[in-house]
Amino acid sequence: MLASSLKIDGAFEFTPRTFPDDRGVFVSPYQEAAFVEAVGHPLKVAQTNHSVSRAGTIRGIHYADVPPSQAKYVFCPRGSFIDVVVDIRVGSPTFGQWDAVLVNSTKCNAVYLSEGLGHAMIALEDDTTMNYLCSTVYNPTGEHGLTPLDPALDLPWPRELEFQLSEKDTSAPTLAEAYEAGVLPRYEDCVALYASLKV
Repeated sequence: MLASSLKIDGAFEFTPRTFPDDRGVFVSPYQEAAFVEAVGHPLKVAQTNHSVSRAGTIRGIHYADVPPSQAKYVFCPRGSFIDVVVDIRVGSPTFGQWDAVLVNSTKCNAVYLSEGLGHAMIALEDDTTMNYLCSTVYNPTGEHGLTPLDPALDLPWPRELEFQLSEKDTSAPTLAEAYEAGVLPRYEDCVALYASLKV
């Protein structure tokens, strides 16, 4: 498995080998040894999530309070989507920046984002399936969002698609509004959490 760091510290892309034959294809989207070597600690899986989206569906930007927050390992069993990681950690050297990865069922790649980072995606075709492994269970009181249409972020959504968003994501604040409200994760808290995971 090939592991590569994204430009946001704490985010990685993992690309496994695929084994096609006359029957189809076999692949292991998550491999612990490669993950630990890249990230520095195992991935504790407390919950798995599964979503199916039609083309143009945008989910996110979502994040959770630190601690404990929620790390995610995201892959695509069917279809394709653009996965976006946004650095929303106040005090981070790359605060307000983002990186994007095309994730699809042909390449069978995955994106991992550490706790405290913002996450969003857009489905590029109908019936796009997203599976993700989560380090903690869903906590509705600790979950938050930012609008994925924040003009200051200018995320790489293909303009030829008709966007589909939930009411919650549509009405979410911008990054600047969340910063002013003091509801974003602090980089120092995230760094302390990452260090504790490596002990």
